[in-house]
Amino acid sequence: MEERPLFRERLSRVLRAVSLDHVDRTPVVLEYAGFAAKVTGTRLADFLSSTGRAMETMMRAFHLLGGADAMNYGAYSPYSLCDLWMSKVKVPGVDLPDDAMWQVEEKELMTAADYDQILSQGWPEFHDDFMRERVFNDVPPERLPSAQPPLDLRAEWAAHDVPVLSGGDVSLPFELLCGARSLPQFFDDLLAIPDKVQEVMDVIMPHLVGPVCHKAKASGLPAVWVGGWRSAGSMISRKMWERFVWPYFERGVREVTDSGLIALLHLDSDWTRDLGYFKSLPRGKCILATDGMTDLLKAKEILGEHMCLMGDVPASRLAFGTPEDVLEYSAKLIRELGPTGFILQSGCDIPTNAKLENVRAMIAAAVEK
Repeated sequence: MEERPLFRERLSRVLRAVSLDHVDRTPVVLEYAGFAAKVTGTRLADFLSSTGRAMETMMRAFHLLGGADAMNYGAYSPYSLCDLWMSKVKVPGVDLPDDAMWQVEEKELMTAADYDQILSQGWPEFHDDFMRERVFNDVPPERLPSAQPPLDLRAEWAAHDVPVLSGGDVSLPFELLCGARSLPQFFDDLLAIPDKVQEVMDVIMPHLVGPVCHKAKASGLPAVWVGGWRSAGSMISRKMWERFVWPYFERGVREVTDSGLIALLHLDSDWTRDLGYFKSLPRGKCILATDGMTDLLKAKEILGEHMCLMGDVPASRLAFGTPEDVLEYSAKLIRELGPTGFILQSGCDIPTNAKLENVRAMIAAAVEK
């Protein structure tokens, strides 16, 4: 499909921000799922009935907003969270009322004995069995990610002159094990059997990044999402973080960038303490995307000449603030974090209950001169 001038302009603006080059204005990237259902008057159960329906609804929402440069991701399934957390997800229209928010279920699905099973069986085999028998065992078969018709996200959104960034998600060993074991059990494991946990992480890691990068490159999308939430420094001591988080995080990011893709670092929770470590990552090839808890001004001070920052309009402002408040906050971000190496976005997803006029105000802070 031939790319039209507006598509190329938008994509170029984002890519120049990532590479720390001059931009004509601050790019705006949107990240949302349930918000699309709300602003288009679609029941959440219907929105989540298929990835195709989700994509179509997200496109309708994009046109209601107008003016943004790109989408972080172009379709959605709540069952994608199962892969990121190795946990069950309760879904409206299946396990919950039609307009209830979907919910990750915090539950110990993986036992301590499974560490030995991983070491003896190997990760791919264990993971496939685990997901089939313990995570997806009660999901309606037609809802399974594997049952969804493939979508050419790049082409579908390009027809609307909208680039999509993320071509896939990488969840690193800490997050996978924490989700499968549940947070209390996993944190106990880190203290009680640290050597075994590390040995299992070393078995898992070689299987996580390559397939995602291959898929992203085949789809023509420029980035791979590398996630972190419970692995933030605000959750564990630096000594444990240096052992169980950073070596795997750094390796994963380098695998992404070595493949020629942008590493989109989606970091929930507070990562401020360890921002200095990110200077070891390849310059101009990553996006540090935060959710409102990491100090972005500190990130600018430490990483401003090294890495593109993305964020960080809080969910609370988008849901409960006024357009004037959001406009002022967004303009402040642009002044203090730009003009180069910054992309304006919500902190994590635009919340489902965000006000349409507030999201428009966020966009206007960058687009209207």
